[in-house]
Amino acid sequence: MSHLSHIEGYAIAHDRLWFGGVDTVDLAHRFGTPLWVINEDLARDKCRRYVSSFARAEVPATVAYAGKAFLTTSFCRLLAEEGMGLDVCSGGELATARAAGFPMDRVLFHGNNKSADELRLALEMGVARIVVDNLHELHLLDRLAGEAGKVQPILVRVTPGVNTHTHSHIQTGHLDTKFGFGIENGLAAAAVARTRELVHVRLLGLHCHIGSQLFDLSCYRAAVGIVVAFLAEVRAFLPNDAALELDLGGGLGIRYTAEDHPPSIEEYVATLIEATRRETAAHGLPMPRLWIEPGRSIIAPAGLTLYTVGAVKPIPGIRTYVAVDGSMADHPRTALYGAVYSAVLANKAGRPPRQTYAVAGKACESGDMIIHQAWLSDVEPGDVLAVFCTGAYHYAMSSNYNRLPRPAVVGLTGGQARLRVRRETYEDLLRHDLLSDGE
Repeated sequence: MSHLSHIEGYAIAHDRLWFGGVDTVDLAHRFGTPLWVINEDLARDKCRRYVSSFARAEVPATVAYAGKAFLTTSFCRLLAEEGMGLDVCSGGELATARAAGFPMDRVLFHGNNKSADELRLALEMGVARIVVDNLHELHLLDRLAGEAGKVQPILVRVTPGVNTHTHSHIQTGHLDTKFGFGIENGLAAAAVARTRELVHVRLLGLHCHIGSQLFDLSCYRAAVGIVVAFLAEVRAFLPNDAALELDLGGGLGIRYTAEDHPPSIEEYVATLIEATRRETAAHGLPMPRLWIEPGRSIIAPAGLTLYTVGAVKPIPGIRTYVAVDGSMADHPRTALYGAVYSAVLANKAGRPPRQTYAVAGKACESGDMIIHQAWLSDVEPGDVLAVFCTGAYHYAMSSNYNRLPRPAVVGLTGGQARLRVRRETYEDLLRHDLLSDGE
């Protein structure tokens, strides 16, 4: 259907939506709704396209999947099987990787306020790189590494001052940000110089990340130019025997709607490689080993959410509301960012859309909207609604608002469905509550 032309991995048969070779209506009946569904075959294909793009260009690189987008133990194992690295930003994500047996020599740990306990855990687990975000952390890590009898390889996160065309909450490359050290204001140079005074950290290179859901590749070219120029300035502060490393972050956008037109994975990787080769050659530097951190572009298109329709409420002359059994607790990005999604009635997928509906969640908030304008066939109570491209930041950012249990996660591989995360129960919600101390 033309209004779904941007969606990957779907088919329509017998009036029903199929995803990853599985009937989604059967999934809703078997596992219940709301239900997060991950097409693992599609996610694997995205990983392979990233890895092979660097391999074909013969550029040493680690494609470190951004765990903040979606992370479970089973998905960690999938990533390991595909030769991916892993970018984590909390002790919980580290613990998930360890539980999955993920290779620590492919793990990169960053964040703007890592605790002492998290840094100790990273040192104990032997993560490959820690991205240092501020001077407090730099000195804390040096002390903790000394106590552990280690020298920890690090990258210093810098902000190149590149403003991007995306939501303000996911811009991270400009100077007014909680992340990293500014290049323009001299903070980055001071941080790099400080590393020479420390014994238990070893600076190997720089890290930058300019934002998320980006379509304009010129932003990356600009960022690479600024960061490589700075790398040339501070080269003397890096060990002479170390290969330079440069982490260019992630941020490649995806097609949430038919109006979105992001570059392909291959175009994105080629741009990073070409820009880095050009800029390093211009400054007389060797080509560094690259790290990148894609998350959304791997997992978002591989995910969809299934809901069951409850009330259908027309308001004459205004709109018709369709209430589903999920909410902003499992679909947070519309409320947070005004994000726009596409949807279809999974049990009527072969029927043409008839009108727009406002799809509302069941949380006690007027802002709890799933889709403000969904173009759907005639909606009735009991229909199964499929919302596309929800693999990124839905499971990861979910909550128990209104004491709603989190949905289950089902993985699709080889046309088979496997439960990956159990649905929460009311008992789960109450597990940590105490009526009094110790009771």
